Amino acid sequence: MTTLFTIANQKGGVGKTTTAINLAVALARKKIRTLLIDLDPQGNATSGLGFDREEGKSLYRPLHGEGNARDFVLHSREPLLDLIPSETDLSAIEFELGQKSDPLTQLKRCIEPLRRADYSVILIDCPPSMGILSMNSLVAADALLVALQCEYLAMEGLSQILKIVEKVKQGPNHNLKVGGILMTMFDIRTNLSTQVVEDVKKHFPALIFKTVIPRSVRLSEAPSFGQSIFEYDPVSSGAKAYMQFTKEVIRRFQLTLGAL
Repeated sequence: MTTLFTIANQKGGVGKTTTAINLAVALARKKIRTLLIDLDPQGNATSGLGFDREEGKSLYRPLHGEGNARDFVLHSREPLLDLIPSETDLSAIEFELGQKSDPLTQLKRCIEPLRRADYSVILIDCPPSMGILSMNSLVAADALLVALQCEYLAMEGLSQILKIVEKVKQGPNHNLKVGGILMTMFDIRTNLSTQVVEDVKKHFPALIFKTVIPRSVRLSEAPSFGQSIFEYDPVSSGAKAYMQFTKEVIRRFQLTLGAL
């Protein structure tokens, strides 16, 4: 059985793509066969795994009903991790899907063959907004993982995301759930980071992950080399934190190690 996670937020720079890359790699290293889908036209998850964005390699055509999504899968350096990359044409898909009679269900339809493949986990990295692509991912997903930066007004942004989830649950995806909240870019030197984490714990104790991802230069550098943090600096605080987070995800969702 495949578990489909979407990693989404209304803004960029919160550690969303960093989380997608490193969670995907860590799951694969735990012998969980994983597919990462890069839905962000910026393609940072694609380049962060060492791939170039190439025309005709993304889900752009399958989203229009052309071709099978399985034909766009690339194999990464990690034996149990595959990728469907991004490309610049995805920038136009928001408008194009908006012209369809059922604009929010196109992703669910086109990735159905991937659910029937032998992946244990599919991860979707969304654009840094709640546009049509991100909404499509919520309609297709089993669970939303929220990467939330330890910053001022974090709670306000989180509340907006949760309202969107409730609307999706009332409409096209009754089974969607918030799988968890991951606090990112925690700066041990500031009281603000600690206060934000405590506020989220207070209001959402069942959702927040125990692991907190630190603000880290090494985490910021790794994607520019086309590497996960586990390749770039496996003994760094960021690598340890993301592996601990991955173990939490495995336990919370009862993912089977070695499942193929």
